[in-house]
Amino acid sequence: MDGKTPEVVVIVDVQADFTEVRNGSLSVPGTDQSYVDEVTARTRTFKDKGFPIVATADHHPADHVSFFTNHPGAKPFDVKRIGDVEQVLWPPHCVQGTPGADLLVPEDLVTRVVRKGIHKDHDSYSGFRDDSGNETGLKSILQDMGATRLIVYGLATDVCVKHTVLHALEEGFDVDVVLSLCRGITPDGTDAAVEEMTQKGAAMAE
Repeated sequence: MDGKTPEVVVIVDVQADFTEVRNGSLSVPGTDQSYVDEVTARTRTFKDKGFPIVATADHHPADHVSFFTNHPGAKPFDVKRIGDVEQVLWPPHCVQGTPGADLLVPEDLVTRVVRKGIHKDHDSYSGFRDDSGNETGLKSILQDMGATRLIVYGLATDVCVKHTVLHALEEGFDVDVVLSLCRGITPDGTDAAVEEMTQKGAAMAE
């Protein structure tokens, strides 16, 4: 046995600041304790089946470009053109070294953690690379594991899950999205994200 496996679980950004249970600064609807418990239970099932578990996590410096507080006069959710990017200005979240950045999936279940959004001048919705193309290392980790099929779930369906899935498809991975373990920011945005992921080739599962 070479330790490689064709199926790898990728959990996207199940972090304190994105959850209601932790009163997160950017909490996604439907992320109470029961959601976290369900994610933990299903992740443990995947782990027991021998699937490696890779978790992505926002890991922003306090002066990150996406925080409205770093743009004088800006309000949360304003959109500002920065270079070639239309940047949504979010409330500060998942700041390095703060409890809001904590992963809520038990540490013993996670094989590897991939931190993203670490460069102050570039946002990173995707687990693979930021908006300037800086790689997070996720692709090489998955390749080293021998992955060909990814099982993806987490937060939020219409932002980081969607971007991670679309990049995974671009990189040639087969992708199953476990919708029951995802939560989106808005119903319309979630519906559009599911449609886009499906059109690009991802399979939707419960």
